[in-house]
Amino acid sequence: MRLPIPLALAAVAGSLWAPAGAQTGEVLVYVGTYTQHSAKGIYAWKFRASPPRLTSLGLAADTSNPSFLVVHPNRRYLYAANEDGLFQGQPSGAVSAYAIDPANGRLTLLNQVATHSPGPCHLALDRTAKWLFAANDAGGSVTEFPVLPDGSLGENSAILQHRGSSVDHDRQGRPHPQEVVLSPDNDFLLAPDLGLDEVLTYRLDAATGRLAPGSPPFTKVAAGSGPRHLVFHPNGKLVYVVNELTASVGVYSYDAERGHLDALLQTVSLLPSDFVGTRSGAEIAVSRDGKYLYASNRGHVSMTVFAIDPDRGTLTKIDYLDTGGRPRHFAIDPTGRFLFAANEDQGNVVVFSLSPDTGKGTATGLSVEVPNPTCVVFR
Repeated sequence: MRLPIPLALAAVAGSLWAPAGAQTGEVLVYVGTYTQHSAKGIYAWKFRASPPRLTSLGLAADTSNPSFLVVHPNRRYLYAANEDGLFQGQPSGAVSAYAIDPANGRLTLLNQVATHSPGPCHLALDRTAKWLFAANDAGGSVTEFPVLPDGSLGENSAILQHRGSSVDHDRQGRPHPQEVVLSPDNDFLLAPDLGLDEVLTYRLDAATGRLAPGSPPFTKVAAGSGPRHLVFHPNGKLVYVVNELTASVGVYSYDAERGHLDALLQTVSLLPSDFVGTRSGAEIAVSRDGKYLYASNRGHVSMTVFAIDPDRGTLTKIDYLDTGGRPRHFAIDPTGRFLFAANEDQGNVVVFSLSPDTGKGTATGLSVEVPNPTCVVFR
């Protein structure tokens, strides 16, 4: 199913997915965690944008390693990737479906289904919200689930196994899909695979959920780069890929007819030129107006801010935001005015205000403690 172009671009920009609370300045914030230590599951806060304030709602759901979260567009349901190696005695992770209580943020478990592949680390809903996809890092695969009318999940309808390796024998000896992303027109599912140095493309039939390899089935990135996450520009013509192993961003033109990352326009480092240390790019996002790009860097413990050239889409580095820790994930709030950075090792989420005029961020002083935070989403 192909969306009309204006609608497709709005979907990329996030306006179709923006919580109603964006109009009043108050939304629910959910934070996923790794639970090997003191974290218990998914935590919730209420966030008011003006003046900025966070109010703790406590533990929203007690669940194992909910490392990535996604909210249904009707705002009634939330899905969590349980990044485990075993589920019901089998080598598998799981995905949990929850009903959201808008009054107190509590999550009620609807059901939990096996990914039939260990280590699910990322989730995505298609634009019809009828299909949920999971990227299984440890299992080297992508799993698909039907979303049922009551918000629960059906048993998996497809498992797509990746195969191969790349040049870094320690990190790329086998497939490691890191993310699943729907194209603006909902015709393709893209899956960056760190282990293969590829962004794989699958054609999606949203009516049936059928997935088929694209033509071509993948885009190769530079050997040893380790593509982790990607984001579309709101114009639908550009894709930005953050590479974990080289801490860089690749800028690509996008062929919407084939779901293919076409020409590589630019590769730019996330790091200062004099940086010496671990390279570890993580998350990436584009501002809703398409003027700025943000990427998190766990090696440099910072967020890198880029200006986007309005004609070519290429990047110019303009700022670093000191997050005070290793930002595994971050999210921009529905107003576009605040950035929440989750410092996994430091056990906190810190909030920056974003200037619409310059794209730069300023620390607000808002910070919440949460053990091993891995993901931030808004409802």
